[in-house]
Amino acid sequence: MTAITSATSAATTTSTTSSSSSSLKLGTTDFLKLLMTQLEKQNPLDPSDPTEFTSQLATYSSLEQQISMNDTLTTMSDTMSNVLTQVSLLASES
Repeated sequence: MTAITSATSAATTTSTTSSSSSSLKLGTTDFLKLLMTQLEKQNPLDPSDPTEFTSQLATYSSLEQQISMNDTLTTMSDTMSNVLTQVSLLASES
């Protein structure tokens, strides 16, 4: 269990570091792989703390929502940029 917790902590540290440097980013697939590895490697007679597991699931849910919101905001930004370009072209034609 300690090794898995260490791996999860290391991945979190790597994710935080890479987010700031933008050279490597962990995605939802990577998060799910880490979570499944943790579940597979835990001792059935001494499972991990259920509150920790719930926290990890909440983190995953939050991550999914943030990714979805980012995609939506990017789409809105692109649409607004296109609209402003069209308005500028129409204004210059007048």
